[in-house]
Amino acid sequence: MSIGVALPSGDTANAVNIVDELVTQTSQAADAGLTSVWFSQRMEHDAITVAALAGRAVPGIAVGTGVVPIYPRHPLLIAGLAQTAQAATGGRFVLGLGTGAKNWLEPAYGIEYPPPIKHLREYLTILRQVFDGDEVDFQGETVQAHAKGFAASLSVAGSSDIPVIVAAMGRQALRVTGELADGTIPFLAGPKALSDLIVPEITKAATGRPAPRIIAMVPVVVTDKPDEFRATVDRQYSFFRDIPSYRAIFDVQGVDSAGELVIAGDEETVAAELQRYFDAGATEVVATQSGTQSSEERLRTWRVLGDLAKR
Repeated sequence: MSIGVALPSGDTANAVNIVDELVTQTSQAADAGLTSVWFSQRMEHDAITVAALAGRAVPGIAVGTGVVPIYPRHPLLIAGLAQTAQAATGGRFVLGLGTGAKNWLEPAYGIEYPPPIKHLREYLTILRQVFDGDEVDFQGETVQAHAKGFAASLSVAGSSDIPVIVAAMGRQALRVTGELADGTIPFLAGPKALSDLIVPEITKAATGRPAPRIIAMVPVVVTDKPDEFRATVDRQYSFFRDIPSYRAIFDVQGVDSAGELVIAGDEETVAAELQRYFDAGATEVVATQSGTQSSEERLRTWRVLGDLAKR
């Protein structure tokens, strides 16, 4: 099994230096036997920078972003950051992107939020041109990039092929992702949503290309208090009910809230629930929120997940 974890995982509120703490936790994940660590992008620390630092400090484990919103960051900026991270980590970096949520991002940045599917297609088109070493001269409706004659200046020495993963769950986003990216990294998409919608839709769109990666992100904790963990996740993520893409994926799964998708309980329960995701077509599973209740539970959970990843 390919099993990773998402950071921050819920137990960094008292960190004196968040970068030091996340690098330490990346080392703990590697020691536990996990295959990857994914850094979320919010409004504070920069996820690509932390992934580069953590991946350079901790050998042998893949690092990625889960995920960086493409709005309002220009694709040429992200391309440079991603290539720098890939060079820093010796080829172990994965660029995870997402369209973001208009109701959060537009008020925060004060810039008009573009049509998300069109913007995703144009954004990925520019990234592909940069990463493929092509001339970049693109005039889209939502974004433009003109660096014709300067292809060499857009490359970073020491970088290599960068996998691009998109947090795609809706049919249109999955089609664009299947055509232009390397896989999807949906959050809170249960096994039924994977098998009935996400896997077939992106696989069809990727016809003629390598099979897409399906990286399922889900809250996971090995705990003696599973109901408390579910209630906490439900409370923290109640707002997802009001985001159309999440509301739609909840409906496909037949649930009403994030708490119903939590994997929590003893070692056997967690192992069985994770297997359902792989059976549904996930190529990888990423455990999120493992430290919500305590660092002790996070480490206990990671040891169990690491043992499963070694099977």
